[in-house]
Amino acid sequence: MTTVLLTRHGETTWNREGRLQGWAPTPLTDRGHAQSRALADAVAADYDVDRVLASDLRRAKRTATHLAECVDREPTFESTWRERDFGCYQGLPHETMFEDHERLSLRRAGHDAVDARPESGESLRDVRERVLAGWERLLAESGPAETVAVVSHRGPLSLLLGAVEGRDVVSAVVDGEHANCGLNELRVTDGRARLITENRTDFLDGVSA
Repeated sequence: MTTVLLTRHGETTWNREGRLQGWAPTPLTDRGHAQSRALADAVAADYDVDRVLASDLRRAKRTATHLAECVDREPTFESTWRERDFGCYQGLPHETMFEDHERLSLRRAGHDAVDARPESGESLRDVRERVLAGWERLLAESGPAETVAVVSHRGPLSLLLGAVEGRDVVSAVVDGEHANCGLNELRVTDGRARLITENRTDFLDGVSA
């Protein structure tokens, strides 16, 4: 049985401002660093981690570095685990962007929004295919008794967990809850994954706002 720990990066400046981050090199806030350290301590206490993988975007790399140092592993950074590229809309306020560009809103356009691509960016289907390819590669490269930690972003985590649970893209993204540094545990046997723990955040209780 392979254990995979999936988590979102710590809080960033743009998280606080409610802006679309995409591939922007946004830094962690002081709270984001504290969340990352709390995550690292919790993972180190409960799991014997063999590998640490992460998105190569700044916020995920910094979160993964905290984790990797705590479990004494060298992190590997991959573009596979990046957030969706929002192209020319990167940096815009989240709510305003989806109100002004209805074709990209899952809540308004439904399934049509899955294939809608921002100018110079990615569609949700593009991201899903990228992340699932990374997931299959992770499983192929992991031993049956290994524990692998992955630091990614809200979009990729929603799409991956949705695929594991057999949900469509719309419900997976709209209903997906992924707190900064929230922890998800998957156990994989014979290529079949089961979600054991979803969006665990109890270890973040002592982190100040």
